[in-house]
This record gives sequence, C-alpha cells and structure tokens, in this order.
Amino acid sequence: MTGTPLRFVLDPVGDELEAALACEAQVFLSTYGNTAEEFEREYGAYDAQTGFMTVLDENGWALATTRFIAPGPAGLKTLNDTARPPWGVDGIRSARAAGIDPDRTWDVATIAVRRAPGRTTLCSAALYHGIVTAALANGIESIVMIMDARPRRLLSASGLHPNVLPGTGEGEYLGSPNSIPLWANLHRMFDQQRRSNPEAYRLIYQAIGLDGITLPTDWTWRSRAAAGTEVAGGDDTVVPTPRRGPVSPTRR
Repeated sequence: MTGTPLRFVLDPVGDELEAALACEAQVFLSTYGNTAEEFEREYGAYDAQTGFMTVLDENGWALATTRFIAPGPAGLKTLNDTARPPWGVDGIRSARAAGIDPDRTWDVATIAVRRAPGRTTLCSAALYHGIVTAALANGIESIVMIMDARPRRLLSASGLHPNVLPGTGEGEYLGSPNSIPLWANLHRMFDQQRRSNPEAYRLIYQAIGLDGITLPTDWTWRSRAAAGTEVAGGDDTVVPTPRRGPVSPTRR
C-alpha cells in the first residue's frame, strides 16, 4: 500500500469500472450532450475490443477516464466513422495513405477529466502517460482519434501534435461542432515533444512529476472479453479528447 492519494487503474473492473464509466458519462453529457443511449449506439459494437484507464481518488471517485478501442472484428471507430458525414472518407485507405497499420493501432475513443482543483492537470497528464505507456507495452505503434478543437489546442500546448487523417478536416461530430480525425505514430510524436517541450515530455512520457499518483507496475492489457468480464453502465469536465470513443473531452 502506498501513501499516494490517487491511483491509476488500467483495465478497471467492478466498482472501479462503474466509477470510470460514471466519470465518462458525466463529462460527455455536460460537454457534448451525449446520452447513455447514444453511447450504447456509438460504442456498443466495439465492446469486446474496448479497454479503460482511470484515475481514482482516495474515496474511489473517478477523476479522469479514457476509453480505447483495440484492433478487432469491428474495426477502429475513427476509421469507420470517417465514412460518415461530414467526411465521407474511406478510413482504411486514409490510414494506409498515412502509413498506419490498423492492426497495431489503438483508437483513443474518449478522454474525460473532471474539474478537480489542484488535480485536473495532473490527472490529464496521467491519462496521456497511461495511453502511451500501455500502448507501447502492448505492441501498439499508432493511435487514431476524432478530437474536438479545444482539447486539441490543449494537447498542442503540451507539445503533442497528432496529424490530420488524410482526406479529412474539421466538422460536426457527436455533439462537437468542430472535431477532426487525427492520427499519430507514438514514437515520432513523443520524440518531437522531447525536443520541443522537454518539461512536458518528462511529465507525460517519463512520468517525472506524477508522484502523487500510484501507477501500475504491469501495463499489459487484457481485453474484457478474454477476461470474461462485463461492462456496467454509467459525470463534469473536461478535457475532451477524442470523442468517440478522446474528454476532457477529446471528442472523439
């Protein structure tokens, strides 16, 4: 047992998963107006390929949550959704044009960060650290996401600059008036951050400064389908990140 007040949980289950889902639901409802029914409609088909990461406080309350979608039979939501208005783009062809291997790519579907005085920035950094660390630990090279303009600006301010998916641009998506499909090779994006914003690189990539959060010692991810677990169903900020399931919200 450590004395750090916050815990980062990869692949939460039980009450921890319910807390993570409640955080995501609250943030996306208040930010984009997304309802539980909409979430089920948008993400239900990807359930067996979906994983979660969350930051919990001393009372088990989730301060931040991210949902990611791994390669699988349903595909990656970002690459599927680019076929929808306003883009009308073949996501797989676009990915290939960018040099992305969908079989080694995670879709950062949502990033939800509740407003917590003195903790919001720390929790956001922890989620981004978790995404890159878990992805690389599981043989993932790239990420894709559909992100709202505001969280994208926040991401850029930290020295992280994902690329626009070929053939796409800003458009309305799941309650966000200005979202854009993005992709990034993790090694290249963080190497660029190391050179352009070394302080943020130390915090996000190296976890130097995340001392107030207990981080996992094992970053191996096991799908809920393989583990035989079921998802339970289920609140303020915001850092949106991709929305789709990428909030503070990213909107994905």
